[in-house]
Amino acid sequence: MSWRSVAAALLLAVGLQGCAHINHWATIVTPHGEGHEGWEATVSADGPADVISEPTIVPVSLRGPQAVADSDGPYLLDSGDRIRVFVYGQPNLSRLYTVDHGGAISVPLIGRVPARGLTTYALESRIKARLGAKYVKDPEVTIDVAQARPFFILGEVRSAGQYPYVSGMTVRSAVAIAGGYSERANQRKIQISRRINGLVEKLEVPDDYVVQPGDTLLVYERFL
Repeated sequence: MSWRSVAAALLLAVGLQGCAHINHWATIVTPHGEGHEGWEATVSADGPADVISEPTIVPVSLRGPQAVADSDGPYLLDSGDRIRVFVYGQPNLSRLYTVDHGGAISVPLIGRVPARGLTTYALESRIKARLGAKYVKDPEVTIDVAQARPFFILGEVRSAGQYPYVSGMTVRSAVAIAGGYSERANQRKIQISRRINGLVEKLEVPDDYVVQPGDTLLVYERFL
């Protein structure tokens, strides 16, 4: 297959994803060599490709979060989450715990247990291992999220502040929870600040983008 056919197929795929209102970019790059300069085409779901020069080979890299993909991943624990831990036959250990600012919970007998970045299943395994090593024979541990950490919404909404997270919520529903847009709101430009692997990433997103627990939304002011 020629590079032109491959590039056309890739551009078509990105265009179709744009129809689903997923705001991301695709970069198609070829190495130097074979008498051609290095080439890059940057494709936006919202606009045309910007082709710099001619390619020879077309490997692909997609970068940027996708609304659908973000909603489908496993829930990862972080500060502010309230979790329900049940240890069979151990009422003193079975209770609600809050993940603290250090990303851990404090469990009787075994002390602080790191929870940040773990799924509930991974945390179950960690607690089982610690209890089973010294205190409880063959412990049975079950964990579920009793209350997800809140999200925050600032800027041009009627009631900015902190609100409980609702599973599957989008920017549009988050704004509705905050009382709707103010008269000066720029409804086309919303920023989400999200902690990813310990770093805060800032994204400008459409109103159908999926919100995650702990996100901070900023609705910009509209200037006329």
